[in-house]
Amino acid sequence: MTAPLIDIRNLSVPLPAGADRPFAVEDLSLSIGQGEILCVVGETGSGKSLTALSVMGLLPSNLPRASGEIGFEGRDLLRLSPAERLRLSGRRLAMVFQEPSAALNPIYRVGTQVAEVFRLHTDLSRAEIRARVIELFREVRLPEPEAILRAYPHQLSGGQCQRVMIATALALDPALLIADEPTTALDVTTQARILELMLDLRQRHGTGILFITHDFGVVAEIADRVAVMRHGRLVEIGTRDEILLNPQAEYTKKLIAAVPRLQPKPPAKGLGKTVLSALGLGKTYRSRSMIGTGREVQALRGVDISLARGETLGLVGESGSGKSTLAQCVIRLVEPDRGEVVIDGGQFSGLSGRALRAARRKVQIVFQDPYTALDPRQTVGDAIAEGPVIHGLSRDKAQARARDLLAAVGLDPSTAPRFPHEFSGGQRQRICIARALAVEPDLLIADESVSALDVSVQAQILDLLARMQRELQFGLLFITHDLRVASRICDRIAVMQRGEIVEQGPSAELFARPQNDYTRELLAAVPGRNWQDADSEGASA
Repeated sequence: MTAPLIDIRNLSVPLPAGADRPFAVEDLSLSIGQGEILCVVGETGSGKSLTALSVMGLLPSNLPRASGEIGFEGRDLLRLSPAERLRLSGRRLAMVFQEPSAALNPIYRVGTQVAEVFRLHTDLSRAEIRARVIELFREVRLPEPEAILRAYPHQLSGGQCQRVMIATALALDPALLIADEPTTALDVTTQARILELMLDLRQRHGTGILFITHDFGVVAEIADRVAVMRHGRLVEIGTRDEILLNPQAEYTKKLIAAVPRLQPKPPAKGLGKTVLSALGLGKTYRSRSMIGTGREVQALRGVDISLARGETLGLVGESGSGKSTLAQCVIRLVEPDRGEVVIDGGQFSGLSGRALRAARRKVQIVFQDPYTALDPRQTVGDAIAEGPVIHGLSRDKAQARARDLLAAVGLDPSTAPRFPHEFSGGQRQRICIARALAVEPDLLIADESVSALDVSVQAQILDLLARMQRELQFGLLFITHDLRVASRICDRIAVMQRGEIVEQGPSAELFARPQNDYTRELLAAVPGRNWQDADSEGASA
């Protein structure tokens, strides 16, 4: 047998005193062979990312020194000097982070940022570097690479920025590529292209890939082997089929059971009156560059939607399709250029001042990121009570309602005096839902509210939304790029593309018999669909 490309033995990463456990990573041993893709899965806090950062020498400075051994090309990475590490980074070891918009410098063109790798590590001329960057952009399948060379990060989509980051990582043909949740926030079609690119890299370059994810659908698409981590320890490791089709650990079984399937829920019965009616909504964004040239983007093109009490309407589509713009026009965070919005029988368009504030009680929104949605200086009890107080409820009654809502979303009412940083991501999202429901809205908008959560936490939040809707009978406008999530919670689906609704209908009907080519493309791109179908057949056999 050939020696592994990287061999991690008994790795332990201590946590500072006062943490919830002694080690972030404890006694971890695993290896990756040349040309192998090892997927590391587990919930937030399992130690996945800190394992990757240990390999790259990027552990936070406030952590005590890691122990164990990380063997790579005859050297122990934990024993290298900073200068030796620097020579390896980029040249032999490279990493792609989860959020490309945070990793790219907004004031430099993306071509300049990729070219910097060559300027630092090679003697290539300016013309040779430019040619190599264009070649890399073609390799990662960026459209019009010569034009993208001159673009700034904000001018590219999330998927395009992620491809730029992959191009940067591949610039010097590294032996090992670490990808830390590189597809978590991407559309299914963009995600499918990134996964295809990873497989292509392994095939053409023999690159070993450590791929960190919490999505078992992604694991099914690309993994050779799978390592499952929990609380910093390795739970089990095996081939893709061993883990996905015959997991041994109860924790692994629980994670796999939480993965949503493309099995549409039956339509809701006994729906109430129409709570949302949006007719002919249009929105055009106009911008002007420094040299005076203008650009127009039609974000919405005459969109019509309706929603009844107790019903969930899913909005699906790629980034830039107009989903979030539609939601923001409904709640009037963005003013539409044309069209009207009626909520619970009352005109919402054209209101201003006190009338608008009163009408906004009828509609609330839960955003994607629970970490930025809450004021870090405000207790969660005050955050939940704030809306009712604004709308005239006494502070004592509002605080009592906040405690009741904390219990309703599965949190202890005694946690009301705590601050957001004292809660996990899933708990914060529960708090955001409680805050939105505090004013007893007729319409709740959930904008990608579970896309960044672990599958187990995601399942809990979806169940929570469904339960609260049954109890309170609000209409739910649910925005997502994940069709598996949409199938689990939505009664009807509206598919958006380039500012238009290209198809809509009951979930079961749309998933079983899609009429539009774009809808069929979205369904074909759902990761792990073949694995889940095979697993279902095996379970029923």
